[in-house]
Amino acid sequence: MKTLRSFVVLLILAFAAVAATPDAPKVQWKMLRGLNYKTGDRSAELKEVDGKIVKIPGFMVPLEDESDTVTEFLLVPYQGACVHTPPPPPNQIVEVKMDGGKKAKFDFWNPIWVQGKLEIQTVKSIYGDVSFKLTGMTIEPYKD
Repeated sequence: MKTLRSFVVLLILAFAAVAATPDAPKVQWKMLRGLNYKTGDRSAELKEVDGKIVKIPGFMVPLEDESDTVTEFLLVPYQGACVHTPPPPPNQIVEVKMDGGKKAKFDFWNPIWVQGKLEIQTVKSIYGDVSFKLTGMTIEPYKD
């Protein structure tokens, strides 16, 4: 039993080390604008981070109602960007789905860093077009 418990603890620690990659490149919104969402052309800089673990700052727009925790949300560059007002262009919206259905505390007012695997992929939904998907691994308060 003790060996099994030690194995489980090591497994959890290994997952935490992978999930929180401190040297993940920071992707700023200016870099995301390197995608021409009409033609699909993308900058070399953006191609380098496609499919990689990155950190992106921004504000949450929840896609789930009536909850203070969410598993899915839009990440946008400024507070108040919403699908109810003219939204940012698709290359300025990231659809975030937390890995494994993990819950994230919803905070509309404060910026956050989201770390996860970034994919350049157009997502069409009732909320509008989005140019990026991110499988969210960790969320933390924004600190420059």
